[in-house]
Amino acid sequence: MMSSTAPYHSPPVSSSDITFTCHQTQPDLSAKEKTLDKAYELLTIDDDRACRDISDSACREAPGNFFLNAGNGALTKLAEQIASPGLVLPWLLSAMGAPSSLSGFLVPLNRSGSLVPQLLVSSRIRKYQRRKYFWVASGYVQALALLLMIPLTLFVGGLWGGIGILVLLAVFSVASGVASVSFKDVMAKTIPKGRRGTLLSIRATVGGALALAAGAWLTLTAGDDEPIQFYAGLLAFAAGLWFAATTLFAFIREEAGATDGGRNAIEEARNGWRILSEQHGFRNFVIARSLLLGVPLVVPFYSLFARELGAGLGGLGLFVMANSLAMVLSSYFWGRIADRSSNKAMGWGGLIGAAAALIALAVGWLDLDYTSWWLATIIFITGFAQAGTRLGRKTYLVDAAPEKERPLYVAVSNTLVGIIFLGSSLIGLLAALIGVPGVIAAFTLMMLVGSVMAFRLPGPENMVKD
Repeated sequence: MMSSTAPYHSPPVSSSDITFTCHQTQPDLSAKEKTLDKAYELLTIDDDRACRDISDSACREAPGNFFLNAGNGALTKLAEQIASPGLVLPWLLSAMGAPSSLSGFLVPLNRSGSLVPQLLVSSRIRKYQRRKYFWVASGYVQALALLLMIPLTLFVGGLWGGIGILVLLAVFSVASGVASVSFKDVMAKTIPKGRRGTLLSIRATVGGALALAAGAWLTLTAGDDEPIQFYAGLLAFAAGLWFAATTLFAFIREEAGATDGGRNAIEEARNGWRILSEQHGFRNFVIARSLLLGVPLVVPFYSLFARELGAGLGGLGLFVMANSLAMVLSSYFWGRIADRSSNKAMGWGGLIGAAAALIALAVGWLDLDYTSWWLATIIFITGFAQAGTRLGRKTYLVDAAPEKERPLYVAVSNTLVGIIFLGSSLIGLLAALIGVPGVIAAFTLMMLVGSVMAFRLPGPENMVKD
């Protein structure tokens, strides 16, 4: 490690002379710290973007916080795949003997439950100087909710067991919403601008690799008639992963931040409406993000479309592998793009999602053999696209929102999108009128319009105007 690095606030120097660690001001580094710094530099080096928007003391802790955050993300991404509301929990409800109609509530409940309450939460979070503890508390609640699903699976089953699963999923999702507001604020305080997209991509890439291995294991070992204990074991494993991930997040070193004296929920809603009315860039971001919901919303209709064309769904492990492989291959790529132009990452993700939808429609129009491998391929492309829209919009909002009002901007965006997400789940009712291909075409149009809006968004530094 170079010892002659200029301080971060010195006049600009040649990028070839810059070392991107903040530990140069502390000469007595342990071998572990040196290795950590080197790894951090290797993963995040990007011209002259060292430690912008955070203090020097936070900068010195950035390498350790980066890897704690990355480890947290890898474990939660794996847990999300193992207990996925879109893939695994429907199979669980079926194995429990719950009515098939309950499966239709899983994804909307999971998404809207994590998004809608955030406006109420942000006013509380602002009162505290250190906000990581909201994530920690939420993480342990999520682990507990997964554990409590196990006795329902093993000993209750049927209608009431399924309803219990939905109730616990709602608790899990609300806790996820609390954690989401906290996470973005903690990341902005502990990771420099220009490194955040990379961090998000590493979280998803490593988690995707682990989930890919889990999917391969499921494909090789899971039979057609798995005992109910098999699904209980998946829930237990996911709960353990969430507990470990939460413990890692608890070790992140977060400096005390500013508080504004705290607003109540009504004041928070009024301020949310104010920024939506006054900040055109933020309002257009929310609209673009809402339209790009077409990327995840279209996935269940691929399965319906496949059934209409006579194909089976294939094995659970195959679809987990397809989605996980997309995470592995796309996340770091999208993260680097997001660090350079986060709104373009959103836009390109939407275009790729629209391309996957057009492929699905073309398979039907051309009357091709729509096998489970076709479905897995489309899920892979859609997963690749979703990584772009997800990493792009997360990076854009964290970089663009004012520091003191960041929880409010995050909460307003997520609350509105959650409401829209819940409402857009009713689009499925159109399938009876225009058919599944018509619904897929409608989501394709949403993605295309959302992509155009994303490309036209101002840069993050220009989203908020006085």
